[in-house]
Amino acid sequence: MESLSQVMKSITNSKQFDSGKEKVKHLLSDPLIKKFLLKHPELTDRDIKVHMNRLYEYVKEYNQCERCPGLENCPNDFKGHYTKLTVENSNGLSHIFDQKVSCKKLIASQSQEKIRKRVRSFYIDERALNEGYSANEILMKDAERYKSAKQVTEYIVKSKNEGLSNIGLYLEGGFGTGKTFLMCYMLYELAKSGYTGVIVYVPDFIEDLKEMMKDTGRLKDTVELLKTTDLLVFDDIGAENLNPWARDHVMGTILNYRMNRKPTFFTSNYTLRKLEKHFSFTSKDGEEEHKAQRIMDRIEPFVKVIEVKGTNKRRTNESM
Repeated sequence: MESLSQVMKSITNSKQFDSGKEKVKHLLSDPLIKKFLLKHPELTDRDIKVHMNRLYEYVKEYNQCERCPGLENCPNDFKGHYTKLTVENSNGLSHIFDQKVSCKKLIASQSQEKIRKRVRSFYIDERALNEGYSANEILMKDAERYKSAKQVTEYIVKSKNEGLSNIGLYLEGGFGTGKTFLMCYMLYELAKSGYTGVIVYVPDFIEDLKEMMKDTGRLKDTVELLKTTDLLVFDDIGAENLNPWARDHVMGTILNYRMNRKPTFFTSNYTLRKLEKHFSFTSKDGEEEHKAQRIMDRIEPFVKVIEVKGTNKRRTNESM
């Protein structure tokens, strides 16, 4: 006579067996598996039984991808990947192999990261570079800014189609009208075409040069980067406390190298005439018109001036 424990164990095993059969039956009736088996009629019952775990993982991850909660919350074993099945035949036997494939969201994220890595900033709020840019929003956010935004987008399209020239843009306009935002948008769009870019907030850059003088290696590397990057934006030029060394030996050196090679871009509250006046006066040497003219000769012939109109978004707390 069987003991009670043996009877219970037999019942349990029977239930597990029935449950397993139900799971297999349910799996094989899944539309995804039906489609896979229809594509591979060479698979026998034995092949299917041997590779049941792979079939189960395939269906599980497919269903999770269908209800995707976003890349950050991906429930699959390898974040941003799903299982793909292939069949190979050898020695009269069929084998099912699985491989992990990057999903569209991961590919898009990696692509965005590559774009971001092509653009560097100095003393600029990183949020300005990581915006979810929309061409429609760029053009339609502020009716007064439409003309300047259209000119910037036209420059972007021309650069993508014809390559970079040595002519940049000079965006002049009042506070908070979106000049920096437009330049970040340009860098982002042209980074998609493989161009590298740097945006520098000039007032903080000039101040930091004092510290860089103590570290000649850092100074040399920074100047070299600004000289050679495909796209260089000097943001808020004219708002800095200028000294002769920064003007002539740093800004002058960078602009002298770039003027016939690569485009340089500027945002400013000043017109070019007022910027020249700004460059003519330094806290150390006073009025130096010829020095100002020299540096303007490296700016004015190599930019297209765009007047940026619009309301001050900083005052109204709106997006740029």
